[in-house]
Amino acid sequence: MIERIIELSARNRALVLILTAAAVLAALWATRHVPLDAIPDLSDTQVIVYSRWDRSPDILEDQVTYPIATALLGAPHVKAVRGVSDFGYSYVYVVFEDGVDLYWARSRVLEYLSKILPRLPEGVRTEMGPDATSVGWIYQYALVDRSGRHSLADLRSLQDWYLRYHLQAVPGVAEVAAVGGFVKQYQVNADPNLLLTYGIPFTALVDAVRKGNNEVGGRLLEFAGTEYMVRGRGYVRSLKDIEDIAVAVDANLRAVEWGRRWAADPLRVERIAQAAAPRPASQRLSTDLDELIARRHAWLVAYQSEALARRYDAGVERVRAAAQRMGHLIDDI
Repeated sequence: MIERIIELSARNRALVLILTAAAVLAALWATRHVPLDAIPDLSDTQVIVYSRWDRSPDILEDQVTYPIATALLGAPHVKAVRGVSDFGYSYVYVVFEDGVDLYWARSRVLEYLSKILPRLPEGVRTEMGPDATSVGWIYQYALVDRSGRHSLADLRSLQDWYLRYHLQAVPGVAEVAAVGGFVKQYQVNADPNLLLTYGIPFTALVDAVRKGNNEVGGRLLEFAGTEYMVRGRGYVRSLKDIEDIAVAVDANLRAVEWGRRWAADPLRVERIAQAAAPRPASQRLSTDLDELIARRHAWLVAYQSEALARRYDAGVERVRAAAQRMGHLIDDI
């Protein structure tokens, strides 16, 4: 048999050379186009349902996690449903059978959630996790301010409102999640004694602050052939804006601490409460004091990590250049 193959190859040298060249070209094409992954995705088809509610774990388990988990047990091709409850949040993991399309599974979960969401307590915020896999964590970076001119809240705002969208626009990225840093917030600390003195209920203070951070539209006014748009601009931009919000207007309102009567003068927030911009708790990634905030990224299940990494490198370079122009430095982790 081997002798006949050698004899045929010797008599048909041109054909052998053509087949060899075709095999080499096919091998080169396969080397460049065959999808490769350092960690092949062998995970189950899984959909995560995430809920937030500022309650204790036992209440979340009884009123959020358990109703969602039991409602999803009847979904087709579901293999297992697992729930985890902690303070302030709840996770429900829905695992489907092998071979089930992820987007079909997500549509089924969304269909069953539409039935249970109206029965959840008021204030519960429920959403589905990204359409990524459990091995989809592909990149992480830290935003570090070497100049010392920016606070942690400034860096977090830069991440959330600028840098994040550069990387989220890369095709194949499913989620850009924040870890660490401080979310900028304002707090109003009411004085119960002053509320009692002025006869202002706490709910009135809450409603006044909520309504004071708002913008409204009016109508068009025409003067001399020119139209002017009337609008009320009232978004809070500083602590002073919060302190100037009027809580009540009463001609009989008496300023006890000053011992004189105010004639229809508005009672402002600064007289009964203290506005502050505190530093909230942060999730630390390490003990390095220079490390301020990081992002982790997950890819879509329909994309290969090797091909996505090439596109991601270009996006990272754009983000690094933009951050450096603003005086920041991005370090890879």
